[in-house]
Amino acid sequence: MNYPIKWNLENIFAGGADSPALKAELEQIQQNMTTLEALLQSNNLLSLEQVKEATAIYSELLFSLRETSAFAGCLTAQNTGDKQAAVIYGKTQTLVASAQSLMSLFEAKLSYIDDATWSNYLQDEQLKLVAYNLNEIRDVAKQKMSPELEALVSELAVDGYHGWGDFYNGMVSKTKFEWKNESGEIEHLSAGQMFNKLSEPNRETRAKAFEVWEQTWGTQADYAADIMNHITGFRLKLYEKRKWDSVLAEPLRMNRMKAETLNAMWSAVENAKEVLVPYFKRKAELLNVEKLDWHDVDAPIAKSTQKVSFDDAAKYIIEQFNKFSPKLAQFSERAFKEAWIEAEDRSGKRPGGFCTSFPKSKETRIFMTYSGTKGNISTLAHELGHAYHQHVMDNLPALSQEYAMNVAETASTFAELIMMDSALKEATDSQEQLALVEEKIQNAVAFMMNIHARFVYETSVYEKRKEGPLTSDQYTELVLDAEEKCFLGLINTKHANFWVSKLHFYLTDVPFYNFPYTFGYLFSAGIYQLAKNEGPSFAAKYDALLEDTGRLSVEELAQKHLGVDLTKVDFWEQAARAVTADVELFIKLTDKN
Repeated sequence: MNYPIKWNLENIFAGGADSPALKAELEQIQQNMTTLEALLQSNNLLSLEQVKEATAIYSELLFSLRETSAFAGCLTAQNTGDKQAAVIYGKTQTLVASAQSLMSLFEAKLSYIDDATWSNYLQDEQLKLVAYNLNEIRDVAKQKMSPELEALVSELAVDGYHGWGDFYNGMVSKTKFEWKNESGEIEHLSAGQMFNKLSEPNRETRAKAFEVWEQTWGTQADYAADIMNHITGFRLKLYEKRKWDSVLAEPLRMNRMKAETLNAMWSAVENAKEVLVPYFKRKAELLNVEKLDWHDVDAPIAKSTQKVSFDDAAKYIIEQFNKFSPKLAQFSERAFKEAWIEAEDRSGKRPGGFCTSFPKSKETRIFMTYSGTKGNISTLAHELGHAYHQHVMDNLPALSQEYAMNVAETASTFAELIMMDSALKEATDSQEQLALVEEKIQNAVAFMMNIHARFVYETSVYEKRKEGPLTSDQYTELVLDAEEKCFLGLINTKHANFWVSKLHFYLTDVPFYNFPYTFGYLFSAGIYQLAKNEGPSFAAKYDALLEDTGRLSVEELAQKHLGVDLTKVDFWEQAARAVTADVELFIKLTDKN
């Protein structure tokens, strides 16, 4: 069959940015916020009934805000020139900011309730279902400023802090890359289209593409430095007022993760990186260079330039998923059949890929630009992993669906592992084996080196930023230092303007949008080892683990479902060294003797 390559948004809110249903939903959000504000404005301590009512209204708000924000995000992603969609997106962000102000008040009101009374409240059947999340809300309130100041911050952030992130998105949408195609014609490509050129099999083509990529982003470096200075400056000042002594306090809390766990993970990564060195050296030999350039790292060695159609990619992914879990396969087939995926390769789309959920509709949407590469297939599998994660949680209360990025990346990376490992076992052609095993190794390089470099870079940025604004040259110097350190000096020509090109550094809703990826990669690798040892029965346990991700810390999650301590380096190092077998197979398959 032919699967749709463009998504359908009409069954969410018919009519796009002009949808009457969307307008009604936004009005209902405003009404619910007015009701909640009136309930919370009283100077009296909240009674049990008031807590239940406030929790119910806030839960409804969470669903509605996610639904409308996701829709607006899809509209702007599919067409960066859609001005009406940009207006709707702005409206949803304003509502989100207002809801955050109410959330600060809700947090404070719950924290005013004494512990004994609160313990009694949680015996109520309705509140018992979301007890973990409500306790978390109470704890957060104790780490913040007064609700009035937090509300003011949220409101001012729309046109300030978040405005700078939006400005970066606008800059990217207007950035065009001049590319001479095979016919000698000049094309003006979007960032998403140009990015796909960086993995071209032909090294000369790839090198030219990287040169265009670097030069074009370089023209935006001064603007990017201004944006970065404002975003980091805002965060540092806010953290100072909250009396937080570490820039990692917020991202760790958001990821329900201890600093000890993060330190154990990075220690394991640094200890295990050596297993990737033979891969870098062999690949350099195969390309007849002394050291790899940045654009060589993700380049394919296998002598296959075959493009895979979207239909074939869909069938392939469903087939591989079915070997682990028929439920995962059936869900993915539904996503393809019902046009939940926007994959068309066309201009005007924003770069990158994402999965977003519509909790009221109990559907998800996946966004990417599909050009038929092996990497595109992995992206599809990755985003379907995200979508399945949400699907497993669809019937939980709204508060219990608020899972963190690190466990979200666990689900997506686990889906990639299922697909690649199964395909590698079945591959009979040596070139196909080579392509698959290298893709697995490239994932290890991405999460253990590239993401580590992002973390080191961002950490150093905040340290420097405390002294004052940085110039574009200083940002470039910091990113080059991080790349040199985290790639163990194995890269020749590095990506000087990586800090300009990477959207993740400019996201204002999630600080340190990097270490959760490595967490997800290694955590999923550890889970996958357990799955292989247990067999088909593990699929149900995996679903149970995903279902708990919105109501347990990662340490509690791992202890309950896997029996492991994430604050110890052992689990992480074993997961990180799992790539050793893949490197050995790569060396064997490329042995000229």
